[in-house]
Amino acid sequence: MGFANKISLSRILAIPFFVTSLFYYTASRPYMKWVCVGIFFFSMLTDIIDGFIARLKKQKTELGKVLDPLADKLFLMNSFIWIYHLRNSLPVVNKLPLLVLIIVLSRDLIIMLGVLVFFLFKIEVKIEPNVWGKLTTFFQMMTVLFILLSLSWAEVVWITACVFTVVSGILYFKRGVAVLNALDKNLSGNNNR
Repeated sequence: MGFANKISLSRILAIPFFVTSLFYYTASRPYMKWVCVGIFFFSMLTDIIDGFIARLKKQKTELGKVLDPLADKLFLMNSFIWIYHLRNSLPVVNKLPLLVLIIVLSRDLIIMLGVLVFFLFKIEVKIEPNVWGKLTTFFQMMTVLFILLSLSWAEVVWITACVFTVVSGILYFKRGVAVLNALDKNLSGNNNR
């Protein structure tokens, strides 16, 4: 396993520490906010670093193409789930709405389900991030930070995150359907011979 993949893996391993710090972040323990933010910032930083190292050292691997987005999805999904679940105990100004949680989780679960279907049917698809996916990840990360830091404009940030989440979800869905349609036409053409 290359160094870039180890960095991606560290992001997955950081999830329980982040969730635990959220549980301990209460009004009586305000310093835990900085533990939460520090772990989340570590996650954001490793997301940038692992891709940079993979390109720089030419360590792009098939495992890395799966591990990096999986680490992003797992970390962000856990962040949104637990920030929503703990919204009444977290001493933050902005409370994450249920609709935002549903939009974020729905997109990621649909994408993961699609990847699973392709894997089960042994359909090869190039997993490549696009600009919409990157913007979605960025604004989802900013949503978490804005909430944890009780920054103003958090609502604008999570609305922007929702827009990018929906647009990128539709684009990924259309791409998946196009791959399935092409495969179906290919199989139908071979059967008619």
